[in-house]
Formats: sequence, structure tokens, C-alpha cells
Amino acid sequence: MTRGTTPMSIPLQGVPVRQLRVQVVAGPDEGEARVAEGETFTVGTAEGNDLVLTDSTVSRYHLELTRDEHGVRLRDLGSTNGVVVGPVRVQTGMVAIGTELRLGRTRVRVDDAGVGTVELFDGDELHGVLGRSAAMRRLMARVAKVARTPVSVLIVGESGTGKELVARALHALGERAEQPYEIVDCGALAPQLVASELFGHERGAFTGADRQRVGAFERADGGTLFLDEVGELPAELQPTLLGALERRQFRRVGGNEVKKVEVRLVSATNRDLRSEVNSNAFRLDLYYRLAVVTLHVPPLRERPEDVPLLVEHFARSAGYVGALEALVPPDTMREWQRHAWPGNVRELRNLVEATVALGETPSLAPPAPGEEGAARADVFRAVLGRPYKEARGVVLEEFERHYLPALVEEAGGNVAEAARRANMDRSYLFSLLRKHGLR
Repeated sequence: MTRGTTPMSIPLQGVPVRQLRVQVVAGPDEGEARVAEGETFTVGTAEGNDLVLTDSTVSRYHLELTRDEHGVRLRDLGSTNGVVVGPVRVQTGMVAIGTELRLGRTRVRVDDAGVGTVELFDGDELHGVLGRSAAMRRLMARVAKVARTPVSVLIVGESGTGKELVARALHALGERAEQPYEIVDCGALAPQLVASELFGHERGAFTGADRQRVGAFERADGGTLFLDEVGELPAELQPTLLGALERRQFRRVGGNEVKKVEVRLVSATNRDLRSEVNSNAFRLDLYYRLAVVTLHVPPLRERPEDVPLLVEHFARSAGYVGALEALVPPDTMREWQRHAWPGNVRELRNLVEATVALGETPSLAPPAPGEEGAARADVFRAVLGRPYKEARGVVLEEFERHYLPALVEEAGGNVAEAARRANMDRSYLFSLLRKHGLR
């Protein structure tokens, strides 16, 4: 698939899959049943769930079910009363077909619904989105179809999975491809500056506003606005964004003139906004506006068959022209396919670029006992005799290289939470992550 592919020529193929059926066996909605239309099935009281219940003891987004080769994967979406299997409350886990689940006063049974069909993209690249796995080819098929529509899209996935590439593909494949494409990283801005970045401001609107600024909504007029890390949007700004989306108009900060715009909104987050809705940290009506269609980008650990394709892509992008096996031997490639990749595709890209630069593959194994201390001693010995400022910079660089990935991983990939745990300014943490290629 080349970058010049037009939406009408995108090749898709149908493949058979086992589907899920969820039936209410007890509770206010007894007898209700639905069959999953996609890979996942959600249950809750909010519109947009696959099975919408009226039970007041069920949360708005209560439960998600996903079928795979091992059975049915269950995930509680931060519900109030939980998901109970037998005598056990379950947060995440695998259940068998025929299992009954208790959600508040409601009991549902998970059944097999027979064989259905899902569409897969018939290729391994779609405008920069790469993958040979069924999960990625299903994602690319959905991207190709949704791109032709003007609906708002929410892209969800862990940090480093490639959500921005999906957003760019949505824009490039749609009718707005020749129109502006604007990006606002909601997590990289100080909360008080997000409104100005989105809507612009008039001169004198606040301290430091020494000139008029045109915001991202105006710059994206007629095209696509991509809100990255939309889950970091300050609560006080959520009603303003909702109003701008509903009325397709807004005022600059400090201004009175109404600006009318027409944009296609694409958002991305590594948070589960459904859980945020349940806890009232994110507005339900805004979530509806953002997530008309939701696209999930799977983590790299769930698609190991994509690793060789990505390795070759990153190696060629870094200027490597030799045989791939000479750069990454087969045993190493198999090791990389078994790796958990907490930093996802971004971590793999950094590793490949380091391999090309060094001419050898860095080890993925953690240091053996005593090795880490020896490595630190080597760093200190290496800076002896240097000027203080230069030596301090070398040691600080080594500290950041180890500290930052561990900090973000511990916070579940949520940079705002990582900043809170480290007692750091969020914008400064973002700058450090970019400096080290971690974002």
C-alpha cells in the first residue's frame, strides 16, 4: 500500500470470527440480549454501549468483554459495584463461554453467537500505519472506512503505540486531505494555556498576551483538528470545548467576536475515558461528542508478528541498506518478539535506531546483580577530570535515561500522573521525555 492510495481503492477482505452474545438472565432488563458487532462488547447504562441496561446499580460504562483464542477477556471499566463471578469480584481476567456475571442487581450470561465476519485490510501499510497482524489489519480497515466520513473519532491506546500515525491516516484518506491539519497536545500545555491554544486570544486577554493569537480551531477550519492526550483536558475547559463542538463556533479568550468554524475532530488518549466518566472526572456529553467512533490501537506485546516488519521499516528509515539478518540476527529477532515492550513501538524504534548507530544490538535483558552498580561506577569514573558543569551534565543524562522510563511505566503511561508522583511540572516532564525520545 503506497501513500498515494485513494480511499476508493483501499483493498479489504472478510475473515470469519467467533462472536459473543450477552443476555440478561436476571434483573430489571431480564431477557434483553445483544450480539457483538466487533471484537469488543461493552455493557452499561450509557447510550453507546453494546448492551444498554436500565439498572441504577450498573455504572454508565460498567464492563468490557473481548474474545480471543484463549476465551473471553473481562475488564471492569471502573464501575461502582464491580463485576462478580461466583463469589469473586473481578477487575480483569479470562472467563469461559457460558459464564454468568453479576453487575449490581443484574446478572448476564456470556454465550457463543456463532461465526461472523470482520473486515481486514489486505496489506501491511496504510499511510504510515504498519502491521501484518490481524489486530492491526482490522484497525487499518476501520481507519480506511471511517476516514471517508466526517464523524469525530477517539483513538485509544497505550503510550507509544502510534495513535498520532492513525490520526494522520484518517486525515490523509479523507476528503479533507488537502485542508489544514492541526495538532494540540493537551497534556504538554499548562492548564491555563490550553484555552488559548485551542481558541486563540486577544491582545491583553491575560498577563503576557502582548499580541493577538489565532487558535488551533481557526487554523484547522475546513480541515482536521487532532487533540492529543485529550484525557488531560482541564475539567473547567471541558464545557467550553463541548459548546464549540456543538455550535461550531467560539470566542477567542478575552474576545467578544463569535468565530464560526467547521472542523473534523480526532482525539487520542492513553486513558480509559469511560472510567473517567464513571468517576465524573470527564463529562459524559463531551465523551459522546469525541467518541462517535472509537479506534483501539493494540500494544506491541499483543502483536509480536508485527515486530520484524517494524524493525525493517525503522532500520531503512535510519539509513541501513544491508541485509536485515546481519543487523538483527534471527535469534535476536525472536527475543524481540517475546519482549513485553512497555514503551511499545516507540521503544522498538529507539532500539533499532541505536542498533543502526552502534552496529550491534543492545541487550534487552535487565542488568545482572552488581552490573548496574558497576555501570554507575563507570559513569562516575568517566567524568573525573572534567569541568564540574560538563561532568554534572553527563551524570544527569545517565540518571534521566534510567529514571524517566521507570517513572512513566510506574504511572501506567499517564504522563500527568507521572508528573504528580515525581512532584514535577508536567510541561517540564514532557520536554525531558521528548529529549530522550520517550514521547
